[in-house]
Amino acid sequence: MMKIEPGPYLKNIEFPEDLRKVNEEDLVKVCSDLRQYIIDTVSVYGGHFGASLGVVELSVALHYAFNTPNDQLIWDVGHQAYGHKILTGRRDQFHTNRIYKGLSGFPKRSESEYDAFGVGHSSTSISAALGMAVASKLKGELDKQHVAIIGDGALTGGMAFEGLNHAGVANANVIVVLNDNCMSIDPNVGALKEYLTDITTSPTYNKFKDDIWKALDRLSKLGQVSQDILSKVHDTLKGGLLKHSNLFEALGFRYFGPVDGHDVNHLVKIFEDFKKIPGPKLLHCVTVKGKGFAPAEKDQTKWHAPGLFDKVTGEIYKSPNTAPQAPKYQDVFGHTMVELANLNERIVGVTPAMPSGSSMNIMMNALPDRAFDVGIAEQHAVTFSAGMATQGLIPFCNIYSTFMQRAYDQVVHDVALQNLHVVFCMDRAGIAGADGPTHHGMLDVPYMRCVPNMVVSAPMNEVELRNLMYSATLDKNAGPISIRYPRGNGVMIDWKQPFTEISIGKGRKLRDGKDFAILSFGTVGNMAVQALDLLQQDGLNGAHYDLRFVKPLDVAMLHEVFKNHHKIITIEDGTIMGGAGSAILEFMSEHHYQSELIRLGMPDKYIEHGEAHELYAECNYDVAAIVKTAKTLTNKIARKVATTV
Repeated sequence: MMKIEPGPYLKNIEFPEDLRKVNEEDLVKVCSDLRQYIIDTVSVYGGHFGASLGVVELSVALHYAFNTPNDQLIWDVGHQAYGHKILTGRRDQFHTNRIYKGLSGFPKRSESEYDAFGVGHSSTSISAALGMAVASKLKGELDKQHVAIIGDGALTGGMAFEGLNHAGVANANVIVVLNDNCMSIDPNVGALKEYLTDITTSPTYNKFKDDIWKALDRLSKLGQVSQDILSKVHDTLKGGLLKHSNLFEALGFRYFGPVDGHDVNHLVKIFEDFKKIPGPKLLHCVTVKGKGFAPAEKDQTKWHAPGLFDKVTGEIYKSPNTAPQAPKYQDVFGHTMVELANLNERIVGVTPAMPSGSSMNIMMNALPDRAFDVGIAEQHAVTFSAGMATQGLIPFCNIYSTFMQRAYDQVVHDVALQNLHVVFCMDRAGIAGADGPTHHGMLDVPYMRCVPNMVVSAPMNEVELRNLMYSATLDKNAGPISIRYPRGNGVMIDWKQPFTEISIGKGRKLRDGKDFAILSFGTVGNMAVQALDLLQQDGLNGAHYDLRFVKPLDVAMLHEVFKNHHKIITIEDGTIMGGAGSAILEFMSEHHYQSELIRLGMPDKYIEHGEAHELYAECNYDVAAIVKTAKTLTNKIARKVATTV
């Protein structure tokens, strides 16, 4: 592997205690080295990019001013935590970030004592920091600091407001740093974005900021906290200047800002002052996502996670393969949404802050009045969809499988209980690759399958995805329907074919065979096809059935399978506990079949990060594992006899 050399200031910093030995006037140079190290490494090895560049100065200032890891930093989501990782003993391993068996792309408690809380889903930092702060208060650790660093995108999540609401009255030592760059992955939307923009541009707020920092400057020169000065600061905050027109003040926080999030020396001074002020405090920092790398500043969405690129020219490297490629499943979804919406004016689209990640942006560009980005608010996305469904619309609510977990009560109570016609399209179902356990879509089949009224389906390819989406719009199927599909490219070049109805609960037989049968659910059926071809070369002939649905099951097809086959393998890209294989076992038990059945899928544990093919192999359901399982299953009796003899 190519060794990335740190700059002259960064090379002497292994841990935050090394950073704190640096003269304060040299912190700008440390930031320059850290930013360049992130650029050098990510350009060669890949990973998230713009978010961490935008908080280089914040990362340095936080570790310089606070006594980490005793003082605890909680990074919301974790895309912004690369500088934090490099400064906390992981610089020389940073090139393994998001690589199989290497560093996680997100803060992870088991990886470092400096990672105070594991994160991968947004809007959790304030609640976690408050819990830590209350615990410290109960233990008498009154000087311990707890800092939540949250972006303005993550602040749109309802959980963030729940945390703010509690923290404002808890009287615990918690600091919220609002990293305001007007971006999550895509540009932020909603009234909160407009509110924060007003704060950063309002002369009244700028006067407010100056008044506060003049008071704090007086505080810092006293050496000991003066109750008189604190009282005056408090009066300035609570008194006639804003009279609670500031949202954060109304929630019980002492609000400071907005400040330049790229002025590292000013940030250090602020954090030093913060340590002298008790109770909940919020610092509003204005930053630029992608700061210091011109292409990333110019096109922040594109540079969220660009892949490999030329750090000098900014050219993002493309695959050298010029042959036509099958499209990404998300793009098939996006283009199909536009086709369906043009056929049926009742169809609308909803996504929580992932228009480009889900390709809902295709519909947003084509039919902007009928596609909605609701911000990082999965619960709202589902109930918003339910509300539209009560009025006769057909919402396609596109939420990644792992993020749908955050809206489970709304799926159960607001949609399924009322049997509303909402179509849940769950992108990133199954293995999610380098994003790891926080992002693998391993649980959606069990958690959707147990919900009354819910249809649970998965396509084997792009045409099947289109046809499932089309079938879900038909009035005779007017109830909740879930469709899961994976991250990445499909398998078909000629995918844009006319729509064909798929009967709900109807599977299909793809191949005859006498030695055993494979029942596949979803796109892993394509690996089953490859395995069956290899097995046929060895003289083993297996049948193949594509389930399409695990709720309702194709009962007639399953009776055919179990009457003709006594050796059966189920394959799914999700947890086998409660998944498709479990559904088949339940059918088998209910109808008293005695076949041998082996389930392949994710085991009952969290799967770490890596390339998809590496993780399929680790979980024992790649092509090689299917071949081995089939051979073991068909030879099992013979081996037992030989052992007995």
